[in-house]
Amino acid sequence: MLANQIHRFLPTETDTAAFAAMLAPILRPGDTVLLEGPIGAGKSAFARALIRARLGRMEDVPSPTFTLVQTYDDPAGDIWHCDLYRLTDPDEAFELGLEEAFTTAICLIEWPDRLGNDLPADALHLTFAATENGHILTMNVPANWAPRLDHLHE
Repeated sequence: MLANQIHRFLPTETDTAAFAAMLAPILRPGDTVLLEGPIGAGKSAFARALIRARLGRMEDVPSPTFTLVQTYDDPAGDIWHCDLYRLTDPDEAFELGLEEAFTTAICLIEWPDRLGNDLPADALHLTFAATENGHILTMNVPANWAPRLDHLHE
């Protein structure tokens, strides 16, 4: 059940990185963040910035478009960055080990619609839209996330 919706305008990639840096420290193993929106909407830039902020260093964060999954070692547990665009069936995602990762890692999932009905029920949904002047981010916040995200309200 959704507690609320948060909207943010991110005019530059620097603003996107700053917002990702605000979200990064509150994530913990078992959290899934679903990154939705068309190509060029800012999903990968957000994921890259969040991973770098979480790790606290400049890390090479390639797009997982062809590898499907990139993993990063975080002191609290692994971070999985997944791009499911090329999948044609939800079962293919679970062959990657996503089911276990949903409970043991921080998962950032681009193109989550490829999971069909197998989306984690308590995932944080981030929808990105590109405009002429920047990106619009809409966060659909499940009730269990709301206390951790109170500081993100404008």
